[in-house]
Amino acid sequence: MKKKIVVLTGAGMSVESGLKTFRDADGLWEEYPVQQVATHEGWEADPTLVTNFYNMLRRKCWGVQPNEGHKLVAKLEEKYDVVVVTQNVDNLHEMAGSTNVIHLHGELMKVCSSRDVDDPRYQIQLTPDNCEVEPGTKAGDGSLLRPFIVFFGEAVPNITVAAEQAQQADIFIIIGTSLNVYPAAGLIHYVRPGVPVYLIDPNPISAGSGVRQIQKGASAGMRELCAELM
Repeated sequence: MKKKIVVLTGAGMSVESGLKTFRDADGLWEEYPVQQVATHEGWEADPTLVTNFYNMLRRKCWGVQPNEGHKLVAKLEEKYDVVVVTQNVDNLHEMAGSTNVIHLHGELMKVCSSRDVDDPRYQIQLTPDNCEVEPGTKAGDGSLLRPFIVFFGEAVPNITVAAEQAQQADIFIIIGTSLNVYPAAGLIHYVRPGVPVYLIDPNPISAGSGVRQIQKGASAGMRELCAELM
């Protein structure tokens, strides 16, 4: 039986692909106030603004490609049972070939009912040639189509599934996240004692004892780690 690797990724995973982070000094929250485009209150106040913001993000996302880090995470599946838990809403892990991806904060390439976000009957997968939603478009239940994104203040429905995966990990890898955003940051506490934990990030991060940091970007860090694991 293959050993299980659980990989937790954050915004730093996709930076090398050309996608801005939200929280850095030049991040998207500097340009677009989070209260306006990433909260339920913002959606209620101006759904057209929110719809157009995520249309813009989709256009940017379809213009980039997975980087070497994404591809090396996918390559781990040759030898391991790999589950990717990502805080990112892009689909770069899937594009790189990862087959088991849990999105904690939603998926940019989907839209859904604004009445019941989690009803699969009204979730629509968008495509590169049809990635924009006309403001005012209705879902199958008659409510406005909204981004399939977990807005600030909303529950994170996949966190329980992610925690179960973390508990089963034989190796736990963290890439491109400061471990400051909860509940995702708490997943490290579900890892069993004695399980190797690797943290790949160019910035020094205090992650507690027993965590080995590879202080490099996603691609260089994964090259170093794969040389050991593969």
